[in-house]
Amino acid sequence: PLEMSAKKPVPFLRQVVSVKKKVHRDPRFDDLSGEYKPEIFMKTYSFLDTIKKQEKEMVQKQLKKCRDVEQKEKLQQLLNRMTQQEQAQKKQLELRERELSLKRQQRELAKQGKRPFFLKKSEKRKLELAEKYAELKRSGKLESFLNKKRKRNAIKDKRRLPSQKNL
Repeated sequence: PLEMSAKKPVPFLRQVVSVKKKVHRDPRFDDLSGEYKPEIFMKTYSFLDTIKKQEKEMVQKQLKKCRDVEQKEKLQQLLNRMTQQEQAQKKQLELRERELSLKRQQRELAKQGKRPFFLKKSEKRKLELAEKYAELKRSGKLESFLNKKRKRNAIKDKRRLPSQKNL
């Protein structure tokens, strides 16, 4: 360290040794980490699916054995969350597969010399809805789904109408 005169007052913030400032980097937003590709991510972390499945089975066993009401309720919520996450992941995977198949079709058409045609968001939504209805029809739950939808729409319509008191 540098010797300083005792006659002169020492500055309040004296720099003894210059310290290099650490640069924190977030791998999510840094170019050094590479580009995010869902397919590679899913392949790399596919082992997590088996672990999640084992954990789900463990929670189910605990739920059967559990006698405490509060603990049982917590386990039930955890199980519901796990199943919902599983369903969301399946849905996302199906959506990804659908998009990839559309891209493949476009590439094939481009190879044949035809101009590529890209679907609008609204058209994609219509196709998704049609697929959903077809799936419900196959499983036999279409009628109950439509009944629920009708009830929901009826409640919305009633809310929008002016009340009888105002008339």
